Amino acid sequence: MALTDAYLREKISKLPTNPGVYQYFDASGTIIYIGKAKNLKNRVMSYLNVSNQSNKTRALVQRIVDLRYIVVNSEQDALLLENNLIKKYKPKYNILLKDDKSYPWICIKKEPFPRVFLTRKYVQDGSEYFGPYTSGKFAHVLISLIKSLFKLRTCNLPLNIKSINNHKFKVCLEYHIKNCKAPCVGYIQEAEYNEYIDQIRNILKGNLNSVIEVMTKKMRLYAESLQFEEANLMKEALQAVKNYQAKSTIVRPSLNDIDVFSYLQGEKYAYINFLKIVHGAVTQVHTIELEKKIEEDNTALLSFAICEIRQLVNSDSKEIIVPFLPDIRLEGVQYSIPQKGDKKQLLELSERNASYFRLDQERQRNSKKEDSKFNLLKTIKLELKLPTLPHRIECFDNSNIQGTNPVASCVVFLDGKPAKREYRKFHVKTVVGADDFASMEEIVYRRYRRVLDEGKELPDLIVIDGGKGQLHSAVNSLQKLGLYGKVPILGLAKQMEEIYFPEDKDPYLLAKNSVALKTLMHIRDEAHRFGITFHRRLREKAQINSVLHEIKGIGKSSEISLLQEFKSINNIKNKSLEELMRVIGSKRANIVYRYFHEDEVNQES
Repeated sequence: MALTDAYLREKISKLPTNPGVYQYFDASGTIIYIGKAKNLKNRVMSYLNVSNQSNKTRALVQRIVDLRYIVVNSEQDALLLENNLIKKYKPKYNILLKDDKSYPWICIKKEPFPRVFLTRKYVQDGSEYFGPYTSGKFAHVLISLIKSLFKLRTCNLPLNIKSINNHKFKVCLEYHIKNCKAPCVGYIQEAEYNEYIDQIRNILKGNLNSVIEVMTKKMRLYAESLQFEEANLMKEALQAVKNYQAKSTIVRPSLNDIDVFSYLQGEKYAYINFLKIVHGAVTQVHTIELEKKIEEDNTALLSFAICEIRQLVNSDSKEIIVPFLPDIRLEGVQYSIPQKGDKKQLLELSERNASYFRLDQERQRNSKKEDSKFNLLKTIKLELKLPTLPHRIECFDNSNIQGTNPVASCVVFLDGKPAKREYRKFHVKTVVGADDFASMEEIVYRRYRRVLDEGKELPDLIVIDGGKGQLHSAVNSLQKLGLYGKVPILGLAKQMEEIYFPEDKDPYLLAKNSVALKTLMHIRDEAHRFGITFHRRLREKAQINSVLHEIKGIGKSSEISLLQEFKSINNIKNKSLEELMRVIGSKRANIVYRYFHEDEVNQES
């Protein structure tokens, strides 16, 4: 069953036209796609238009056996619900959010005399979280600034007014080294402590002007009351905040409480960068990577990212700068697409951040691939004691049954992976009967004679499927070509997975979990599969030619019709008379059926 099935078409025809979310299910009852819609019926109906679909979308549609939907009040509700359901169910064909969950946050803990600390765990316990900070160094600078300014507690004592008044706790070392105001013994009142928390909250939100104003007043009060040491400490702290503000400001301070989203499109991934602007300063930066599973529209991807990031950073800004309009509007939010000026500069800054993030991600992916490839080749080189890294490995296998249709195969692996375009198959030309040794010698000679004549690349390792006999035959060919000693060669005997080198009397045994052995076995099995497939096709072709030509009264056109319909002689043999008649008519069908079922026909008669 697929989306085009009559059952589903009937179900789609009865869908409401309201905003909502639709869910597609496969045969196992698993959700494979979740989407949002301004108009549920129109959106789901669009999937029936096969002509405009990509291959990935067609693959999705073919797997749909059922759908369900949820009606909501608005497009914004549909976006929020879709976002949450995708994160919950992670459907196969939805975009995959690749977000570094280890980014640090700054948490203001929900508790009396709150602690403020860095964390990489976002716990929904009512605490306030600011971030995530893509730069761990920047987050540590902020925490250091907060600690130096406000001397908050770092302990996890269960503080409350009653326990403090009952003198349940004692001051610790942090108080003595002037890193804490000791709320545990009442040296600072809760109201004053909470003022500090308000200022910290403003710093983390980027509202630095109000923090500077409060700190300036306190500095003057300290000076007026002749508390010069405290006044000087406040002056230094005030200078630190101003320095932080100066480094953060990039545009006019009149730009306040704005979210900026830029979008960068890749072939497989999309990158969305977010900047939070408060009083002309960038207070938050975050970039996410979306892996596309089907051809998603850019406007839909941008909508998903806006919803995801604004939920993540708890943003309720009423203005969002975007490169293009997302497919769903948010209630009470104004989108702007700047063409020039300060807002355009902000969008360009966000785009640069997205571009840098993309380069970093691609570098990491390529680095992982290179590291993995290098480690594999290095391990094989060490375990097999090869002179160089085996970037190119070629493996040979003979295939014949009772001496018929003798063939051979050569498979090529580049950096540990099959290079199927370079596979070669050979008809054995000079050997009569089932002589594996002579066949191997012929094929290896032909292969590398041609490689030398055409000036092509020689392998770093040759693998022969077989023991000493096959290996010796291959060595003979390399000696004739002057290649012996220039290219490492070994034989892999299947029975005990023993490795033979030309100059060694005894086999070289590797542990069953050896990386080199597993790789050699994989290459050998691939050569065997490729050779057997080639040999089977030759045998089938020979069988077809011999069997069908023996049937008197069946011409070439009938042979072709039968083979096109039933694919093989065995299938033709197992078909009923009626099925044969449908393809080649009554007279010829009777001839074919009688040929394959002569004994049965004779018994019936």
